[in-house]
Amino acid sequence: MADNVNLFKAGLEAHGLSIADWSRQHGFNVRTVYAVLRGELKAKRGVGHKIAVAAGLKPEPRKAA
Repeated sequence: MADNVNLFKAGLEAHGLSIADWSRQHGFNVRTVYAVLRGELKAKRGVGHKIAVAAGLKPEPRKAA
């Protein structure tokens, strides 16, 4: 996931956004986003997972048929 985090950060930089800007635009707590990016939150469920999906770090979960 570290490579994905670096790609995410590079994408933000290319668009002139900070992590805090992105967090606010997506309605996430800035500290929680930083915790996900640092790997302190494993992003298996809950808000951490939603952040990882929104950031493109994890694929969108499939819906049951």
